[in-house]
Amino acid sequence: MNLSKRMFFRQPPEKYELKDGHLKRSLRVKDLLSLGIGMIVSTSIFTLPGEVAAMHTGPAVIISFILAAIVAGMVALVYAEMSAAMPFAGSAYTWINVIFGELPGWVVGWALLAEYIIGLSFVISGISSNLKPILASIGIKIPTFLANPLGQKGGILDILAIIIVLIVGSLVSKNLSKVTLVENILVVLKIFAIILFVTVGATAIHLSNFHPFIPAYHATTNGAFGGWQGIYAGVSMIFVSYLGFDAIAANSAEAIEPQKTMPRGIIGSLAIASIFFIAVSSVLIGVLPYQKYAASAEPIGIALRAIHHPLIATIVQLIAVFGMFTAAIGFMLSGSRLIYSFSRDGMLPKMFSKLDCNKQPKNSVILITTIVVIISSVLPFSFLSQLVSAGTIIAFIFVSVGLFFLRKREGKDIPEPAFKVPAYPLLPILSFIFSLLVFIGLDHAAKLYTLIWFILGIVVYFIYGIKHAIRE
Repeated sequence: MNLSKRMFFRQPPEKYELKDGHLKRSLRVKDLLSLGIGMIVSTSIFTLPGEVAAMHTGPAVIISFILAAIVAGMVALVYAEMSAAMPFAGSAYTWINVIFGELPGWVVGWALLAEYIIGLSFVISGISSNLKPILASIGIKIPTFLANPLGQKGGILDILAIIIVLIVGSLVSKNLSKVTLVENILVVLKIFAIILFVTVGATAIHLSNFHPFIPAYHATTNGAFGGWQGIYAGVSMIFVSYLGFDAIAANSAEAIEPQKTMPRGIIGSLAIASIFFIAVSSVLIGVLPYQKYAASAEPIGIALRAIHHPLIATIVQLIAVFGMFTAAIGFMLSGSRLIYSFSRDGMLPKMFSKLDCNKQPKNSVILITTIVVIISSVLPFSFLSQLVSAGTIIAFIFVSVGLFFLRKREGKDIPEPAFKVPAYPLLPILSFIFSLLVFIGLDHAAKLYTLIWFILGIVVYFIYGIKHAIRE
């Protein structure tokens, strides 16, 4: 087989059905909803609304969240049809492999790997950062050289981050039903915290804080502020907070009746999360002028203390810290399933697709745990944060285009799915256009780091993947 045919070899979908048949199907709609909500309604809901309002939008942060939800919703509908038609592990990586071929599939999978690994690293770092003051308040103080990553504030490694990664990795390697039980409990707690904040905060809303709703535009050191320019900048910044519904699709091969459960889990989790984001944003702006949230990592705490509810602020923030574990579990699950998919196809060594007695890809979990331990405990990685959104948006663009090619094969070599995107072909066209616009709205550093990441991925492909890929 010549080079071109190997690069664009399209794996028959029935092969993936056989390859993934050893995974245990145990995820129900409630589990997928919990996984999606746990990842979407993560750290960002407790920090991002105030930050975006102060930096770009003012009270119009509500519009930015609505617009970002609409764009994410269009992509989610495409993902729902894809996952119903091809309920395989690896989500977009596997779909693009089937539709466009091996190299395009690898490029998309490599983009998703950035989301899962770096996203998980940031969540772990966030948990560590928030737990340290809580531990200090009860007399447990971690030495400086063990409290921060290498080169940051005199640190050598973040020992707490290592412990947290190992706990999450150990949990995810267990029986999946136990993992989903923990995830479900933590999501319920987090939803309680959000509802508590919205309920208490709604009693102290001042309508004057919403005027002017869209401040006049002017340029700042952070970029555009006010006007539709600021709203657009806000959408690009906010869009990353809706990422997570895509991770549900990575677990398609472990869903019961995926034709029904996957669309419900993907669309349902995004819809619920969108309502929470809009509600939290509205209350934050109503309680205090948006300028008060500038350079603050805890806008909800500021708002609650300002209206004389310090105890509730502490409760909400404490639940928020433990609620971050839901995103960590989701990223770990999705990342390990993606690595399993790479290995299943020969793009990585076979050891990472072996299943243990619980029918879990334990070696894949160990690999992603090891990588995240290094990133989150030793390396300063703040400059990589933009990779999470940029890489995933590229996957969204591929999947939006891929739907047109999927439709030509549905009912032929790919089963007719129970769910289909409405308003076809308009909606996937809009999904492609708006995803592209969001990508364009990211800063130049994000695009540069994304380019570097993809060059690294191409090198890995040509050194290992193209030689060892399984083509049947």
